[in-house]
Amino acid sequence: MTFQLPFGFFAASASKLMDRRARQSTMLDYDEPLVWVTLLLMLLGMVMVYSASISLPDSPKFANYKNSYFLTRQAIFIVVSLLVGLFVFRIPISTWQKAAPYLFGATLLLLVVVLVPGLGVVVNGGRRWLSLKVFNLQPSELMKVVAVLYAADYTVRKQEYMHKLTKGFMPMAAAVGLVGLLLLLEPDLGAFGVIVCIAMGILFLGGINAIWFGGIGAMLVGIFVAIIALSKFRRERYFAYLNPWQEDNALNKAYQLTHSLIAFGRGELFGVGLGGSVEKLHYLPEAHTDFLLAVIGEELGLAGVLVVIAMFYWIIKRAFDIGRQAIAIDQTFAGLTAKGIGIWIGVQTFINMGVNLGLLPTKGLTLPLMSYGGSGVLINCVGLAILLRIDFENRVLMRGGRL
Repeated sequence: MTFQLPFGFFAASASKLMDRRARQSTMLDYDEPLVWVTLLLMLLGMVMVYSASISLPDSPKFANYKNSYFLTRQAIFIVVSLLVGLFVFRIPISTWQKAAPYLFGATLLLLVVVLVPGLGVVVNGGRRWLSLKVFNLQPSELMKVVAVLYAADYTVRKQEYMHKLTKGFMPMAAAVGLVGLLLLLEPDLGAFGVIVCIAMGILFLGGINAIWFGGIGAMLVGIFVAIIALSKFRRERYFAYLNPWQEDNALNKAYQLTHSLIAFGRGELFGVGLGGSVEKLHYLPEAHTDFLLAVIGEELGLAGVLVVIAMFYWIIKRAFDIGRQAIAIDQTFAGLTAKGIGIWIGVQTFINMGVNLGLLPTKGLTLPLMSYGGSGVLINCVGLAILLRIDFENRVLMRGGRL
């Protein structure tokens, strides 16, 4: 016996299906969790910057500053950075791709200008800043996000040459080498290391020959070893790092490291309480910038440090997820840019945390989004705004829309 459904049933079913498809997608237009995690890191960083810097006016160097000086400036930096991030989010990724070579050239020029006496601002022996009256711009920070864009654009343009040394790798190596030379003249070995990792990581993801990649990686390690070996200051700092508790080292080159480790030791599991750090009381230099994690470890303990690590891990993982998604829908430049941003944030976070924990020799790299500084927070927000734009365009394309 056969059973027949009335024609009206199929008509009604088809109508419901069409209505369901016609409804607007419930997918968000942007990655809301990524925005909240970023905001939480910046706000936590602002609180910890205040805690780490509140006693600085007690020293002669900062005698004219108010206790809330660094808090106020960091809050202003965050607000301005968020506004700039909103503007950057509105710029299509195709525009960034077209502008990448020009941005790279302009940032190279800034790296040259910062070395000119009278134009570059010298702080703690390093000529790394340009004075813009309101705040100091650090071109090496700007070069990090520009390096991501330029390396991604280069990889897309030279895709057919990625397996060739002369046409695929050497032009990019020359560009990074020029950047490295300028950074070493500042000097800023830490920023150079981050930019090399960005460029090499994107080239690897873009399909560079694995054998060449391994050989070049070994050569770069040799170059960094040579730079350390040929520089007396860096050599002494490295040997002090290997034995920080030796008396001469603890009072000299390893002074920051030993006091950072003491801060983590005092914090134990849950910390001594917000505001209760002893090391920030003029024992630990640069506590509000390079060694902010040590103050977090002392005041919030292992639990606080693990929360910070987990949030950074989530951002980095999300960047790679967005990048894979973009590549899957044939947006190669966007995908490589997203992964490059993940590499940049990941490498800089790892180096800063490694230095604070004594896993790496001391280097002047800030903790992204959290450490005090206008250039760092601003450029971090620009990078993450570009990442959010990539995710936004992914969602538009997956809905069947057009950019």
